Amino acid sequence: TKSIFNIKTMMMTGSMKIATAAALVAVALVGGASAFTNSAAQRSMVPSSSRAVAFVQTTTTFSSRSQLSMVAVDTSDIKNGMTVELNDGEPYRVISFSIMKQARGAAKTTIKFKNLMKGTTIENTYRSGEKFEKAMIEKKAAQHTYKDENDNFFFMDMETFEEVVVDSKIVQDKVTWVEEGMECNLIYFKEKVIEVLLPPHVVVQIVETEPSLKGNTANAHTKPAVLSCGATITVPGYLEQGEMIRVDTDKKEFMERA
Repeated sequence: TKSIFNIKTMMMTGSMKIATAAALVAVALVGGASAFTNSAAQRSMVPSSSRAVAFVQTTTTFSSRSQLSMVAVDTSDIKNGMTVELNDGEPYRVISFSIMKQARGAAKTTIKFKNLMKGTTIENTYRSGEKFEKAMIEKKAAQHTYKDENDNFFFMDMETFEEVVVDSKIVQDKVTWVEEGMECNLIYFKEKVIEVLLPPHVVVQIVETEPSLKGNTANAHTKPAVLSCGATITVPGYLEQGEMIRVDTDKKEFMERA
């Protein structure tokens, strides 16, 4: 009798556990369905047009960043003095260009460049519409302070007052024109000085020249003159040693008495 009673008790206990587990599972399923329904209802409350606008705005922002990172010009934009970066990754300045129209096909543009890092010149011909990457150069005002025994030119940045050393190879044919105290512009490409730009005109002193002859007029006679900066130019015959004159640094020509 005891055995039968124990067996019935165990069966009843097991049934109760199974029923309890089943009830818990049912509650979980109902709760999950309710949560899913509430989430869907919340999404349906947001207008579909608002969700689309948010997506479009994000896409537009990404597109704008891409356009800002690209700086390109084509043959129709080429101008004298423009600086572009060619396939070798070096900066080139446009010296001159010409457009040749053809009876058949697109026009061709022939461009003469100067390599700002090497000083060499090249000439290439391009089809109409060919693109170039514009060289990202920076111009900084600087004052020449001195030149050492190794022909290195020392400049002071006019904004930061830091010292900048420039090799004479970069100064090139302007070596005899750079005087101590002269304010110039340093051209940077990828944080490296690649060129020194002189002011458009300077006032210098004639330190050596032939004596002026009687009867000389402004147009009748010219003579060579050594300037205080070290350069030599042609000046009118009436000028005397020790006079101050204004000179065009681009043409290397006398302009007027100063």
